[in-house]
Amino acid sequence: MWADDEPSRAAIDLPELPWEKIAGRLEQITIAVLRFDARLEASGLAAGWQSRCDMTEAVRALMLDGHLVDVGDLVLHDAGMDVRSPTHELTRAAAALRSRRTAIARKAPWPLSIDGLAALRGVTGVGAEASAKPKRKRPDPDDDEAYPPYATDADPWKAHFAEIDALLDRTSKVLAGETPLPKSRSHLVYDPDQDEAENEDLWLDFVKRTNHWPAIAAGAVAWNAWLDLNLYTRLPWLGLTMAASILRARGLTSHLLPLAAGFKKSKFRPQGREGAKEKLDGFCSVVEEALEIANKDLDRLVLARELMNRVADKCRSNSKLPELVDLFLSRPLVTVPLGAKLLKVTPKAVDLMLAQLGGALPRELTGRTRYRAWGIV
Repeated sequence: MWADDEPSRAAIDLPELPWEKIAGRLEQITIAVLRFDARLEASGLAAGWQSRCDMTEAVRALMLDGHLVDVGDLVLHDAGMDVRSPTHELTRAAAALRSRRTAIARKAPWPLSIDGLAALRGVTGVGAEASAKPKRKRPDPDDDEAYPPYATDADPWKAHFAEIDALLDRTSKVLAGETPLPKSRSHLVYDPDQDEAENEDLWLDFVKRTNHWPAIAAGAVAWNAWLDLNLYTRLPWLGLTMAASILRARGLTSHLLPLAAGFKKSKFRPQGREGAKEKLDGFCSVVEEALEIANKDLDRLVLARELMNRVADKCRSNSKLPELVDLFLSRPLVTVPLGAKLLKVTPKAVDLMLAQLGGALPRELTGRTRYRAWGIV
């Protein structure tokens, strides 16, 4: 009798949902998401809204994990203008911001793949192993074995082709799984008994099997499966980012909704003992709160743009004031050094443009003389 191989982990079972009871609410939320996306595209503020949303979402995601990060520090860190040494929390917030930008920069189905998850996690590959190798010494001219094959032949191209063939052979072995990739992970931080690669495959297979479900329901069960598998606990923002990517991949919206803000405002907190319908209702409340926050933020941007454009329309054609207006619409806050760097003008020119805005100038956030910042709140 032949010995069986080690059995693989069973696939995640799809939950049974009472579709007759939840269909109405799913339809209402779907229509609300579609309306907001259409309104955002018609406003012409999609890029600015998404930029502001990504920065505030990165801060709120860290807040859900118990860490406080000032959004002003994140804005300055993103522009390379840190006023002090970045903290560990600020570095994690920057990673969350980079993850959302990576997800929105590519086409919708890409984040829901192995390569997409690796990019959103910030995995760079195996370049560290190559950089750790010592430099090769110059071979002895009298030693023929020190040279690669065909290196001393009359045709120099044979040596290059031999190196390319060797590289392709090593790559094929890695892709086939014959050469495992090195893992340098501390057992003090990561659980050695938890196979994250296997859990990742299970989650992606689960998402694929819910392609025929309504988008809101598919996003809800995918997020709950992510929490049940305990995937990447050191990246608390990634689960909600993937849920927002599912809504984007299903065509409900072409943007990433602020689900972290909606989860923070909602009363739903998963405990692990809820039923399938309770988990779905909780995710629906998260999406509803996220849409309310997104609509209010868009209202503020539309009003602020109208007020500032009344002044910007009267300026000269070569004025930088319209670009300063766009900067206010795409950042949670703006300082004089930040505006000078991004607009490539002097700080005095930024001061003059701020004075030119007059009553249309966004609210001052700091109230201090040495560090002044303005933002649309």
